[in-house]
This record gives sequence, structure tokens and C-alpha cells, in this order.
Amino acid sequence: MEPVHVRCAAFARGLARSRADGDDLYQESVLRAYERLDGLRDDGAFRTWLFRIVVTVHRNRVRSAFWRRWSPFHAHDERLEKDYRTNDSPEAAEAARRAREALATLPAVQREAIVMFEIEGMTVDEIAAIQGVSASAVKSRLARGRDRLRAHYGGTAVPVAIPGDST
Repeated sequence: MEPVHVRCAAFARGLARSRADGDDLYQESVLRAYERLDGLRDDGAFRTWLFRIVVTVHRNRVRSAFWRRWSPFHAHDERLEKDYRTNDSPEAAEAARRAREALATLPAVQREAIVMFEIEGMTVDEIAAIQGVSASAVKSRLARGRDRLRAHYGGTAVPVAIPGDST
């Protein structure tokens, strides 16, 4: 776990709405990974395998708590809103809050792709392996996610669900 612990925990936090939710997501994923460790066939694929588990746990949480996507962001406990990537300045905390708010508007698969690519620095092929889709699907998710983020920051509304859109 040591070589991937910090990056995987950061990834989980990037997917979640708060640091506490991200820590819970990471811990649940690690427990699931330990339960299924005997299923890992290639030790070299451990990082991808662990990130795939985080994505799976995240998606399960999103599905089971669908109503939480509609809860207002300001209703969360402000003590949980401090981000691990920022210093204590009010400007940095506000920027982190705005970024979490913007990411929270994205569908789960787009948020995952954006966090893995832009924040974790993974390649499109790595993301495709983790998400279990083609590289072109990942590129599409990245493009759509970026468009929605631009619209969020620009103040223009973009529909969250497009009929027939599975990516």
C-alpha cells in the first residue's frame, strides 16, 4: 500500500464532496481491496486495480445516495470543507470550495475522469482501464466534463443529463 497510499487517498478525496467523505471512501475501498486481495493476479497492476475499486465504491455510493446530489453544498459542516491540498489562506480555501462545488455538478463518470486526468495526472489509457471503457469514451467524458465545468464557472447552465448519453 505504501507506494500508492497517498495518491489513492488524494484521488478518493477528489471524487468526494469533502475531505471526510473522501477519507471514508478511501477507507471503505481499502477494506474491500483487502477482502479481494487474493483475486489480484498481477502485482504490477495493483495501482490500477486499487483505483478501480475506489471508482466502484464511489459509484455504488452515488447510486445508493442519489438524493445527496441534489442537496445544497452550503448545508455541509464548514469544518469538513477544509481541503488537504490548500494552505490556510481564505483565498485558497474559497478556491478549493468552488472547485469541489463545480466537480459536484458533474455526473460521477465525468467527475472521475476529470479528477484522474487533471488532478492525478493519469493517462487516458489508464483511466480507460480503471473505468472499464474505451479510450474514446474517456476522451468524450473529459470533453463533456470540461464543457460543464466551463459553463459552471461562466454561469451558463448546461443540462446534467442528456437523453441517450451513457458516457
